[in-house]
Amino acid sequence: MTAIPQGRTRKSVLAGAMCALVVTGAGLTGCGGEDPDAGTNGVGKLAPAKIQSRTQSAARAAETVRLSGAVISNKRTYKLDMRLKDDGGTGSVTSKGVTFRLLRVDEQLFIKADADFWDHQDGKGDDGTTDATAAGKLEGMYVKVPKGDPAYQQLSVFTDKDVLLDGLLALHGELATDGRHEQNGIRTIRLTGDEGSGGKLDISLEGKPYPLLLVRAAGAGTLRLTDWDKDFALEAPAKNETVDYGQQLPSS
Repeated sequence: MTAIPQGRTRKSVLAGAMCALVVTGAGLTGCGGEDPDAGTNGVGKLAPAKIQSRTQSAARAAETVRLSGAVISNKRTYKLDMRLKDDGGTGSVTSKGVTFRLLRVDEQLFIKADADFWDHQDGKGDDGTTDATAAGKLEGMYVKVPKGDPAYQQLSVFTDKDVLLDGLLALHGELATDGRHEQNGIRTIRLTGDEGSGGKLDISLEGKPYPLLLVRAAGAGTLRLTDWDKDFALEAPAKNETVDYGQQLPSS
């Protein structure tokens, strides 16, 4: 029987112990030569800039997505739950404790809210009705937003898939990867800007490299991106559910 040199035995034991420590402490694999990217879409092997490019391309090409979470802009917090596709979107927006629903089908934009949303002061309109009276008539109705009204540009942004994704998915500063993670059972690679201060983005390692979780720079909110390519119905409301004020919305 050939004896194993003592030095080689010590090295083998040490290597095995180190591998066990890495696997146990960090939840990683690969000490036995396994590829951590086996069975993934391969983006984890790419340079950070290439990962970002692949992710943005996948997001733009997707037919639908659902965005939920919070966005902070100009010191104001907007809680979103929007389902979006190329020709419009639908969902809810909450700001300052007031929730309203948005629906856009092609270029037609509608807003639906309760009376409190419309009733901000008890003034009188040109027709002599008070704000409270008008608010009561608008409650639960889809109010059409005229394209010429300033509110159209402000609100339609929340229903525009490409505009929202292009604006939200941009990380700031030097790009880097920050390990492997998991979102709702899906393996992800985390991309960061300026070590996280410029934002963090978890990207799926399974199937298409869709972004799944965004932590915006400077604490400007966190968003989940789900239901990629899951179709949903998008139709204009019936006429008996709609109010059309013509060229200008009532003040809100």
